[in-house]
Amino acid sequence: MEIQAALKIMRALADGVHPETAEALPPDSVCRNPQCVCALHKAVGALEYALERERFRQMLPQNAGKAWTREEEQKICDALRQGTNFQAIAKAHNRTVGSIVARLVRLGKINARPAREKAA
Repeated sequence: MEIQAALKIMRALADGVHPETAEALPPDSVCRNPQCVCALHKAVGALEYALERERFRQMLPQNAGKAWTREEEQKICDALRQGTNFQAIAKAHNRTVGSIVARLVRLGKINARPAREKAA
């Protein structure tokens, strides 16, 4: 079951209506119990969060979150040496700019913090 479909069902139950018929649930229904209503609203919140994460994940580059290979590390180091900017490196490797910077820092190729300017 997709998150969107589960969310629709949970919202209906939390609102005290039958998910398929949209009729009000009987007052003695377990879904009308105050503790159950609270739990259903918590579940709705969790599903909304999961749906938002899924949408965000779909916007990320294809290789986001994947393990780095030595070959790919070498390629980004070579690109840096050639003066390629971080955006172009990220695009070429289907990764985020942040992941490129983080990997280069980890490899010791760039500093995590820019050098401070000396006072005149």
